[in-house]
Amino acid sequence: MSEEIILRVQNRYTDMYKEGFPLLSKDTVENTDALYEEGTIFQLQDPGGNFIARGYYGLQNKGIGWILTHKERETIDSLFFQKKIAAAINKRSPFYHKEDTDAFRIFNGEGDGIGGLTIDAFGEYYLINWYSLGIYQFRKEILSALNLLIQPRGIYQKKRFDKKGQYLADDDFAAGRPAVFPLVVKENGVNIEVNLNDGAMVGVFLDQRDVRKKLRDQYANGKTLLNTFSYTGIFSVFGVLGGAEKTASVDLAKRSLELTKAQFLANGIDPDTQEIRVEDVFNFFDYGIKHGLKYDIVVLDPPSFARSKKHTFSAKKDYTQLLENAIDLTEDDGVIIASTNCATFDMKTFKGFVSKAFAEKSIKFHILEEYSLPKDFPTHPSFPEGDYLKVLFIKKQTGL
Repeated sequence: MSEEIILRVQNRYTDMYKEGFPLLSKDTVENTDALYEEGTIFQLQDPGGNFIARGYYGLQNKGIGWILTHKERETIDSLFFQKKIAAAINKRSPFYHKEDTDAFRIFNGEGDGIGGLTIDAFGEYYLINWYSLGIYQFRKEILSALNLLIQPRGIYQKKRFDKKGQYLADDDFAAGRPAVFPLVVKENGVNIEVNLNDGAMVGVFLDQRDVRKKLRDQYANGKTLLNTFSYTGIFSVFGVLGGAEKTASVDLAKRSLELTKAQFLANGIDPDTQEIRVEDVFNFFDYGIKHGLKYDIVVLDPPSFARSKKHTFSAKKDYTQLLENAIDLTEDDGVIIASTNCATFDMKTFKGFVSKAFAEKSIKFHILEEYSLPKDFPTHPSFPEGDYLKVLFIKKQTGL
C-alpha cells in the first residue's frame, strides 16, 4: 500500500471519532484532497495534531473510508487482517458446531472491525462482499487470512463498488476449488439452494434466519400464507414445512418462478401444490383487494427501493401505503410479518409507519414479535445505521 496520509478532523467532530465513530466522510475532515488512491491508509488526527485513529480510504455510498484501529502503534498489515478475521470466526464458534445450519455470516463489516467487508459461509464455500475499491486493495491479505484460518474448499466474491454502489458483473470465483451449483446448504434443517457465481444475489438473505424459523415453528401451522417480494420463495418453503395449508409467492422477477420451484423441490415439496406468481406485487395487491382475497399470514419484505414499469417504491416514503394494502389482504386476527432493510430510519420510525397504516384503516393491532439482526451480524455501538434490519410480527385485531 502507499504511504500513510495524515488527515485532520474538524474540531466539532473530534469527540465523535475519539468515542469510536467508524465512518469517515468528507464533511468531517479538513484535507480530504490529500486522499488520491483508494486503499490508502490514513492517520486521523485532532486539530492539535494528536493521534485519534487509523483507517483506509475507500469510496462507497456511506462515506469515504473506515476507521480500523484506535491503537497508535497498530499497523494495518497481513497480521492485522488475520487477527480481525480470527476474532470474528471465534465469535461464531457455535455456528460451526450446528448440524442443522451451515450458512451464516462470519464477518460483518464495521461490527467486526473492518467496514466495507462482509464474509458469509455457505457450507465449505465462502463468499466475500467488497463494498469499495479501497477494501478490495487488501484482497490478498484477506484471502490469505481465510485460507490460513479456515481452509475453505472455495472462495467467491462480489464486487459492489461501481459508482452507484451496485454489483459489478464479473466472474465471482476467487480461490480454491470451484463449486458445483446450485449448492445446497442448511438453515435450521431446511435445504436452501444457493448460487455464488450468478449475479449479485445468491438465493437467500441470511439475516432473516431467525424470522423464518419463528414463522415455521410458531405461526404457519394450518394457515394460508402470502409471501410478497418473495425472491426465491424461502419464506414460503418455511411456511409449508411449518404446516401451512397453502402458500402464494409473488415477485416481479421472471427467474423467481424457476428459483422458487427449485427451493420447494429441494425440500420434497411439489411446487404445483403451491401458488407462484410472476407479477408486480402492487398489481397483485390491486387484484387481491378487488377480488376479496384474504390470507392468515402476509409477509412484506420489500427492497429499500424498487422500480417497475408502473410503480416506484421507497421504503421511507411508501411503506405505510404498502402496509395498508397488506391489511386489506389479511384475515381478521391474522398476522403481517413486516420487514425492511432500509438503514435511513430506525425501529421507532418503522413502528410509526405501522401505527399510521392501521389508524388509516381504523383497525387495532398488536405487535407480537420484534427482530433486528441475528447474532452473526454484530453491529458497531457507535454506528446505529449498521443495525439496518427491522422486522415486526403484527396481529390484525378485530372485535376489540
